[in-house]
Amino acid sequence: MLNCVIVDDEPLAREGLASYVREVDFLQLTGTCENPLALITLLDKQSVDLILLDIQMPKMSGIDFLKIIQKPPMVIITTAYPSFALEGFQLNVLDYLLKPITFDRFFKSANKAKDYHRLLNQSASSATPKTEDYVFIKCGNKYEKILFEDILFIEGMQNYVTIFTTKGKYMTLLNLKNLEQNLTSPAFIRVHKSYLVAVDKIDGIEGNELFIQTYRIPMSRNYRDQVMASVLNDKLWKK
Repeated sequence: MLNCVIVDDEPLAREGLASYVREVDFLQLTGTCENPLALITLLDKQSVDLILLDIQMPKMSGIDFLKIIQKPPMVIITTAYPSFALEGFQLNVLDYLLKPITFDRFFKSANKAKDYHRLLNQSASSATPKTEDYVFIKCGNKYEKILFEDILFIEGMQNYVTIFTTKGKYMTLLNLKNLEQNLTSPAFIRVHKSYLVAVDKIDGIEGNELFIQTYRIPMSRNYRDQVMASVLNDKLWKK
């Protein structure tokens, strides 16, 4: 069950959304607010999983609220103004509903919230460290499931990384150094300041380059000895 709050300065809009919430068996309406200031007070008093947030409101807009709140619950924007869509998604809202909102569109958005909430709970319930075989990353407005066994290599570009896999490549807003710390498995190794590779996907080495399928990946001198030891190990046939 998701505890949700409706924030809108228009009484008819609040009642319309409340009627939709009552029709969805996994949603529980725990409050309504006329503006974000009242919402801030409510969040201090009770647990909220989902906020249905209007944008144009007196005293404080929905966008201003999202800019100042620390670690907000899931947010679905409900507004008559499509011009705020880009800014809303940049603030990590889950969805953007344009008024008048149909029940079909609302239900689709509610299901997205339910799926994301389940994903968050699965991550939080992992009380003890364990080996996972996949991870989710955010690519634009979509969450992509990446299997570790499918990863060929990862290229870092300032605050972004591109993950090259057997199924395609995915760009996401992550730092390569932090990603390397999460990939503690010996299956992955740093070969260059901008590259992490899957050891078992390396097809060959020539000079300061690694070959993975059709890709040529640079190998820094600083990492060469470690890479050669990890890749060749006891697999090199000698005279």
